Amino acid sequence: MTVGSHQPYLFPYIGYWQLMNLADVYVISDSMQYIKKGFVNRNYLLVDGKRHRFSLEVMGVKSKSSIDEVEVGHNAKKILNTIFHAYKKAPYFTTTYPLIEEILLYQEKSLAKFLGHSIQRIAYALEITPKFIYLSDLQGKTELCGQAKTIDICQRLQANHYINAIGGESLYDKRDFEEVSIQLNFLKSDEIRYQQFQNSPIPNLSIIDIMMFNSKDEIGRMLQKYVLL
Repeated sequence: MTVGSHQPYLFPYIGYWQLMNLADVYVISDSMQYIKKGFVNRNYLLVDGKRHRFSLEVMGVKSKSSIDEVEVGHNAKKILNTIFHAYKKAPYFTTTYPLIEEILLYQEKSLAKFLGHSIQRIAYALEITPKFIYLSDLQGKTELCGQAKTIDICQRLQANHYINAIGGESLYDKRDFEEVSIQLNFLKSDEIRYQQFQNSPIPNLSIIDIMMFNSKDEIGRMLQKYVLL
């Protein structure tokens, strides 16, 4: 069984979904530490031909808060307004915007559950179908961290294959996973380009941008553009 995991991010880039698409079980790592100014509640859109950062307001953040201890703020409608005006002439606006609107107006105070809902709704729309599990439900409170924490997740799920994003190469040692009969791979996305109005391509924007400019079939082909290392 193949397991993938990641912190829940706000409308993450295509590599996140490629990893998810390979997993039998996908662990939403909601009990990891919330990183201020990270991508848990931030991402990028295309606004007037330029990369534009947007942030979901959060509340209750303390120095060592975990993601599941943080609450959602009150600026969802402002973000929706930005998305509406930025993409109203995009070819797949009429199918994508209602989904994004539903997600951003979801009445959930917990940031972890809010993001978990958004991930699962988009996955369903893109026909990505792993079993979703919250790390807090699987592992509870634990003193484990880093690689030991991840190996524990895999063993609890009886996984024989774990896939992580390419950034994990500096965090995990394949030999340590092999010692417990788990294959470890890292997913590296290929360069993905597509027409974005008449602009020069701007890569690695939120999945919102990809969904606004590409059909489900086109996105399905993008999900296959990666290498496993």
